[in-house]
Amino acid sequence: MDREHAAKRIAELREQIRHHDYLYYVKDAPVVSDAKYDRLFKELEKLEERFPELLSPDSPTQRVGGEPVEALPRVEHAAPMLSLDSDQDEAALRRFDERLRKALGAGAVSYVLEPKLDGASVEFVYRRGLLARAATRGDGRVGEGITENVRTIAAVPLRLRADGGEDGRPVPEFLAVRGEVIMRIEDFERLNERLLEEGREPFANPRNVAAGALRQLDPRETAAKPLDVFFYDVLALDWDGAGGDPPTGAAIESQQDVLAALAGWGLKTSPLARPAERVAEILAFHADLLAERDDLPYEIDGVVIKLDDLAARESLGATSRHPRWAFAFKFPPRKQVTRLLRIVPSVGRTGVVTPVAMLRPVELGGVTVSRATLHNREEVARKDVREGDTVRVQRAGDVIPQVIEVIAEPGRERGPQWKMPEKCPSCGTRLIERGPFTVCPNSFECPAQLVGRVVHFASREALDIEGLGDKTAKLLVDQGLVERLPDLFDLRPEQLTPLEGFAEKSAGDLVAGIAKASTVELARFLYGLGIPEVGLATARDLAAHFGTFEAIREAGEEALQEVKGVGPRMAEQIAAFFAERHNAEVIDKLLAGRVKLIEGEPRPAGGPLAGKTFVFTGGLAGLSRPEAKERVEALGARVTGSVSKNTDYVVAGEDPGSKLDKARELGVTVLDEEGFVALLREIRTEV
Repeated sequence: MDREHAAKRIAELREQIRHHDYLYYVKDAPVVSDAKYDRLFKELEKLEERFPELLSPDSPTQRVGGEPVEALPRVEHAAPMLSLDSDQDEAALRRFDERLRKALGAGAVSYVLEPKLDGASVEFVYRRGLLARAATRGDGRVGEGITENVRTIAAVPLRLRADGGEDGRPVPEFLAVRGEVIMRIEDFERLNERLLEEGREPFANPRNVAAGALRQLDPRETAAKPLDVFFYDVLALDWDGAGGDPPTGAAIESQQDVLAALAGWGLKTSPLARPAERVAEILAFHADLLAERDDLPYEIDGVVIKLDDLAARESLGATSRHPRWAFAFKFPPRKQVTRLLRIVPSVGRTGVVTPVAMLRPVELGGVTVSRATLHNREEVARKDVREGDTVRVQRAGDVIPQVIEVIAEPGRERGPQWKMPEKCPSCGTRLIERGPFTVCPNSFECPAQLVGRVVHFASREALDIEGLGDKTAKLLVDQGLVERLPDLFDLRPEQLTPLEGFAEKSAGDLVAGIAKASTVELARFLYGLGIPEVGLATARDLAAHFGTFEAIREAGEEALQEVKGVGPRMAEQIAAFFAERHNAEVIDKLLAGRVKLIEGEPRPAGGPLAGKTFVFTGGLAGLSRPEAKERVEALGARVTGSVSKNTDYVVAGEDPGSKLDKARELGVTVLDEEGFVALLREIRTEV
């Protein structure tokens, strides 16, 4: 066979194999036997080996082609990957529905209901129809690049269906979608059986396997796990690469459009999704899925309710943590009965001492549970939990085990009432009480807290010090090499090489990693300090509002409450943290030549366009669309992609699309480029 005929046959084989993959993985309706599929695949492999110049990255034979890497890269998402507000209480669901109806001012509200998959959330990016990258959710803004690992999942198309399938939508130039990578229960059980036969530790649940497999450094390790995926959201898209409007008839205006478009492009969606308009329909769907839960081939832990109308979603917006237009109605946690053997006080990273129940191991929703939280001393007293009791245990949100009640055993003598120790079990410092909580005040010098603080300080969202996890942090603290956080930056390779698990190279790598991390953004440093109540989002808001660390450190409670999301309690906790003498000493030592902060200017509060919403359509001659967006956002405005009754201005450039028609239909103010520039000049903005 000559090269010309080989190229033609290779193209035919790739198209056939992609079609059969689509029928098998997306439609669940294969039309050829495994043997015939294997013959087609082997023929393609042989032709590509004979004509290597005809090999392409999107060929079905190239799923496992990446080489092992030393570390997963950090990847910024095309759009935020937010978590969902959730509850298992019907009253919370009804409040969500009432809030939406009130906010939208509409009688009829349409929802789309989908099963809440219990897997690992991933962003998939396609450029011109080809898989370009994939990333874990991470902190919602930045994740870990796992492209080569994702390529090994047969249900992930390397090339989208160009004809749009039954839906008929063309493939956008740029498409970022969100999916849930899962492992089917049958595959999970088969994997655990094999591990047990080999005398190895089995996995706790399918979700852990999926998440762990995606973060392997060697794609071959991921390929060894039978992973699957469902797609359910479009994070971002660009139809023509220039921010233009969609082709005629291709607009995606609802969640039902999203699911249809995804399926048309060859991205598998849940067959269980359905529309609904009333709470009664949601409750019925929830009850149906709960009854079917144990018969489904994969784990789900509730129902996701999404507002169908995408323009209405834009008008509702999101909090810093979750969209206002979606809600996860969780299933009740699974429960089991076992015996409580001991109650052990455990010192956490923030100094809170938590009573932990050591249990006789029991299977609970696919996980072997041997420990459960008792929350605090008042909870232990309220439930009158004692060592030796028979107790009922549940997994809260199917994640954190907790003791919910004592099972009475008439005629059995119970143990004595349990009391919290007077001194910290880790450092011997006298414990103090803060409301229902018992706390060790020795924040940065208590060994139990210090290990946790070092791990948190070195975490990916904080200083991102590679190689400094739980085991290494505990070793450094136990050996007396790190007695306070600043000691990390004084470590030398020769101090580490005698320690277990270290060699000359690994010792040098850790010291070099610490040195590299010593220059850090202000928000990440704030988060790394482990200030009570301050998560990553709040750390970013503090950094953006005040600009410098000293300004934050010196701010009083009133000034702190001016920051978005900071209430009186949080402001009190932040101010108290910086006022505590031991904390101040540690921070001073960190900033005395050990850590260099990347700081910025304070963000201006409000702005002349605060509260205004802009939509841009068509091309602008004097400004690029990103520049125009930056300009109005700097003045306090918000830019969205869809026109709704809550839009204040639509800026229409050359060749505007359907957004202009919708603006006129809704009576929204329309500005041409000249009018937009005039508006900026009116508020004394340099153009």
